[in-house]
Amino acid sequence: MRVARGRLLQNAAASLCILFVLIAIAAGLPAIDRLLPAERAVPSHLPYEVGGGVSVVPPPGAVLDVTRTRPTARQGTALFILGPVRYVIVVAPFDGDLDGAVDRLRRKVTNADGQLDAGLPALTGTGLTGREGAYTTPERAGRYAVFLAPDVSIEVTISGTESELEASEPVIAASIATITYQGRL
Repeated sequence: MRVARGRLLQNAAASLCILFVLIAIAAGLPAIDRLLPAERAVPSHLPYEVGGGVSVVPPPGAVLDVTRTRPTARQGTALFILGPVRYVIVVAPFDGDLDGAVDRLRRKVTNADGQLDAGLPALTGTGLTGREGAYTTPERAGRYAVFLAPDVSIEVTISGTESELEASEPVIAASIATITYQGRL
């Protein structure tokens, strides 16, 4: 039994159409993505859901870098940009103690050839206990805070030059005080 020539041409044309659609999607979507800005304004009076049941009120004037922000039900990351200062909150499942959470952050910082000081006790305005201090890397200076909730750790890092950090410290400290844990959804 032979397939008609017209049928073969019709199948070839349909296959080419599908190929063109796939090429348009493969090339078009990344091009559209590059056209969209990475930074989005966030209201500084409303809590932002970081992930893992944790929310924070961003500092006034901060923008959210959506390319590095990943909220999920179990964990999350939020990167706020406040001028030249980067303010990052990372929420991850954790079942250890505060010293273990600080050690985990220390490993992240020291892997980048940095140093983390011992820190001082910290407390958010919503009652989360933790530790805060300073760190240094070859390129930047920074501050950190680590808080524990029942099943997650909340790591806060702020980086910039010393003068940039001093200028933004009051509004970022006020934002850190608003970190709230409401449990996993």
